[in-house]
Amino acid sequence: MTKQGPGTASGVSNYRSSESDLRSLICFSHLRWRFVFQRPQHLMSRFAATYRVIFWEEPIHPQGCMAPALQVDEDEANGVTVLTPVLPSGLSPEQKEAALRDLLDAQLAALPPVAVRWYYTPMMLPFSAHVTAECTVYDCMDELSAFKNPPYGLLDRERELLAAADVVFTGGTSLYEAKKNRHDNVHAFPSSIDVAHFGAARGGLTEPDDQARITGPKLGFCGVVDERMDLDLLAALADAHEEWSIVVIGPVVKIDPATLPQRSNVHFLGARDYSELPSYMSGWDVALMPFALNEATRFISPTKTPEYLAAGLPVISTAITDVVRNYGALEAVRTAGTAEDFIAACETAMAERDDRSWRDAADEQLARGSWSSTALSMGALIAVERATHGALEAIVSPKRWPAAVAPHDVMVVGAGFAGAVMARQLADAGFKVLVVDRRPHIGGNAYDRRNDAGLLIHQYGPHIFHTNSDDVFAYLSRFTQWRPYEHRVLADVRGQLVPMPINRTTLNLLYDAGLETEDDVEAFLAARAEPVEPIRTSADVVVSRVGRELYETFFRGYTRKQWGLDPSELDKAVTARVPTRADTDDRYFTDQHQAMPADGYTRMFEAMLGHPGIEILLGVDYVQARGAYPHDHLVFTGPIDEYFDHRFGKLPYRSLGFRHETLEQEWLQSVAVVNYPDEAVPYTRITEYKHLTGDSAPVTSVTYEYPSAEGDPYYPIPREENQALFKRYEALAIAEHDVTFVGRLATYRYYNMDQVVGQALATARRLIPRLHAAKIEPLVGAVAATA
Repeated sequence: MTKQGPGTASGVSNYRSSESDLRSLICFSHLRWRFVFQRPQHLMSRFAATYRVIFWEEPIHPQGCMAPALQVDEDEANGVTVLTPVLPSGLSPEQKEAALRDLLDAQLAALPPVAVRWYYTPMMLPFSAHVTAECTVYDCMDELSAFKNPPYGLLDRERELLAAADVVFTGGTSLYEAKKNRHDNVHAFPSSIDVAHFGAARGGLTEPDDQARITGPKLGFCGVVDERMDLDLLAALADAHEEWSIVVIGPVVKIDPATLPQRSNVHFLGARDYSELPSYMSGWDVALMPFALNEATRFISPTKTPEYLAAGLPVISTAITDVVRNYGALEAVRTAGTAEDFIAACETAMAERDDRSWRDAADEQLARGSWSSTALSMGALIAVERATHGALEAIVSPKRWPAAVAPHDVMVVGAGFAGAVMARQLADAGFKVLVVDRRPHIGGNAYDRRNDAGLLIHQYGPHIFHTNSDDVFAYLSRFTQWRPYEHRVLADVRGQLVPMPINRTTLNLLYDAGLETEDDVEAFLAARAEPVEPIRTSADVVVSRVGRELYETFFRGYTRKQWGLDPSELDKAVTARVPTRADTDDRYFTDQHQAMPADGYTRMFEAMLGHPGIEILLGVDYVQARGAYPHDHLVFTGPIDEYFDHRFGKLPYRSLGFRHETLEQEWLQSVAVVNYPDEAVPYTRITEYKHLTGDSAPVTSVTYEYPSAEGDPYYPIPREENQALFKRYEALAIAEHDVTFVGRLATYRYYNMDQVVGQALATARRLIPRLHAAKIEPLVGAVAATA
């Protein structure tokens, strides 16, 4: 909570989705819109690009108010309508709730239908729970119950909100860990940063007069001054160095101003507009975060940390968990557990304040967390929930529930490629199989569906089938006809679209190189290559082959977005998967078999699982079903660490968020996928499905793809320490004689679809004789006993 005053979010898109134009997002907040410009303001300003955003505040009780009313404040700069209920004093809780409900209903009657109900406080649920919405969001930015004077009944209301919410966001990692077991769809979105806004502090801004008059070196704090600030620490710092001036920017709330330390070198300047903050920071030498270590700060993830770093300031903080965890590795951030250590850290920072060598590392971390990227990732998760609401039931395969709780030979966990192939092979071998999936559909990540425009789209991003295995292709051909398709990808490089992977055409377009033969290309690349020995990382692979310039143009930014890590931190296998070609072949894959299921992946899975020996249980976690449905053997295709209750800690995965849109034009792109390697673009690629499916329509459907640190596991992160952790889980798995682990998540490997199918077929071949033998052994024992 650091951003002061009303302001305008920078980087807000002017694009308005045609689908969302007629939908409202109503945000219920305990924080006033024009109090400080922080998380709600940043997010709602950005969602205003695609929704009609209504910001509902806490009521006010002005003297002389006789009847309930609504105060309307149109923030045109940010595209948000702010509604403040005006209520008479002295209403009972029941009267207040009824008045608020009536005011809300009257307002909603004049607004477009509600797509999203968004809550920052559970206390507003009672008068708004009846509002119909396609998605309900609980953005838990703080642990409000730990704050001073929390509302009566807050925890009870939060339980109700968690039950009502479709998706839960948390304001930090610690808060995520506290909430993750209370809801099945929780995602951490720590404090983000408007780098350009605060970065202006580095560039010679004029220091405001009220601060310019303050003499001596300046150590500054910017944020709300409340029970979370350690006032004794602030006083101790001021007493230890009377030659320093301590500047505090921000409103004083919930504490008596008389308790603030009264020192000649401590200056409380009050709240300032968000737009003014960089100019104040430009005059500081060191930035402070003197938080008390108490219940109120246990789960906070202060936005001011990245803001200070963007402003070019070294940061001294008390040992707040999320600061230590997220920024402790940076040289620019020092944390202290005692007042003595805090003062000593300030002394060191002041002595080194002319050294700015730490900025590059800090800037690299800041580049990964913009408010725009956060809003887009949240939007993608909301879009999935909106698609699930109502419409999904009509488009997924009908749920098939086992008619009775009868024993099965095998329970298969997961209805994706690994689970479906295993189930079919086991059923063909005569076993009774129950397939369980927590999602409400079959097909796993390959699930596709018809959207409202009638176009076939891939719910979880594009899945392009290709293989060199005749056996795998022949096996899947039992369940689908094929549509021939060769995948082509373009990369947007500074506004120019060029083929990807890099080939001769790419180089000629970028460099006007006039390369005519494969030998020309090899010579061109050899002249730029920077051999690295030994090759250990993804960066080494690319730099050794094509040199640093092409590495930075095509690979570095894309990889950092995709994985949240620099290529120098990833195993060499990551970029080794993407070839560089000397010819003009612009196909992304060169496999012998390249095609798409003619009627889509979901229809293929329906055919695969359409066996009388297979029953399907959807929308149910296997943990619930495992005890309810007797079975002799378990096939597990989910995350292996989840199976073992994360005994050794979580295996790191990279997740994805998706924004699906239907555009009122026939085509958007000349190919199915366009990559965006520039880190300034928050998404990694745009997919246009008509290229893949062959659909014909006057409109087109596209998906924007946003990598994420939280969410469903998609990609195992290839690093040595992660493999070492997996090996510990693998040892546990080997000891599970009645469980077979198969698939990408269960074996912590990045597999293409055909590789998953191949692995499942091989695993089934080994498992089936074992299961037959296990069935025969009891019979043999019984015969021997009677003999």
